[in-house]
Amino acid sequence: MDRRQLLSTLAGVSALATPGIGAAAPQPALRALKPRAADARLAIVLGGGSARGFAHIGVIKALDEANIKPHLIVGCSAGALVGAFWAAGYSGREMEALAYDVSDNSVVDLIAPGTEKRRGLVSGRTLETFVNRGVRGRSLSGLMTPLVTVATQFPSGQLRTFTTGDVGFAVRASCSIPGIFLPAEANGQEYLDGGLVSPIPVQTARSMGATQVVAVDVGAEDPSVYAQRPASGLYEVILRSFEIMGKSLRDFESRQADMIIRPEVGRIVSTDFTARRALIEAGYKAGQRLAPVIAQRLL
Repeated sequence: MDRRQLLSTLAGVSALATPGIGAAAPQPALRALKPRAADARLAIVLGGGSARGFAHIGVIKALDEANIKPHLIVGCSAGALVGAFWAAGYSGREMEALAYDVSDNSVVDLIAPGTEKRRGLVSGRTLETFVNRGVRGRSLSGLMTPLVTVATQFPSGQLRTFTTGDVGFAVRASCSIPGIFLPAEANGQEYLDGGLVSPIPVQTARSMGATQVVAVDVGAEDPSVYAQRPASGLYEVILRSFEIMGKSLRDFESRQADMIIRPEVGRIVSTDFTARRALIEAGYKAGQRLAPVIAQRLL
């Protein structure tokens, strides 16, 4: 995979968070559905999935239309990217409309050969800046909806949750795919992609007080799709290996949610960023099917 191909592919990872660069954050247009029961504290968990993370935007569109707004958003990797802009006040339709505006160089900073000990291909610092600009410099504690992102401490492998501090860094840490991104570093501690230990962080949502947890799983796959299109470059090989290792953990975590939204994305490989329209539509349809059930559970 040459430099141009890598830029094009990795730009799609950050394109999930394109809304709001250089623009004031919009206010939600819909009134949130407020649960009547005192214990119905709703958390939406957005799982990892690389390009399939575009499906999260479609799910959010459907929840917006049903006037459902969570009390808490928990995101891993691609889900952390989408979750950051959702928590900052962007609607699903706004994210969909603006998801194509990002340029390669505004989100991907390839590392020159021989620098940074060559522990990755992408620094991630540009992505961090991009996210912070998009949320207008607000901290995690200053977002409209509380957001938690998860990352993996390196080399211990422990789960780290980010609930306060810099939004861009929290997203960057959660998205730092090993071998592709440099580990995100702060205060002497390095972090890698949260999907290594918690690709669908349901238990994190529970630990934050959620009593109703809706997990959005965009990791489902049709194995035949990889037989038809084998991995053709370094990024695809690493990401596919990452997915294989995390499958059992993803299945285990999703079963602990009260409800699971699974967009039908299995026939689209997780590195196909050209399929974003199809992925958003798949998320929208899945969200529409489950939105009435979620609303009923909150009554």
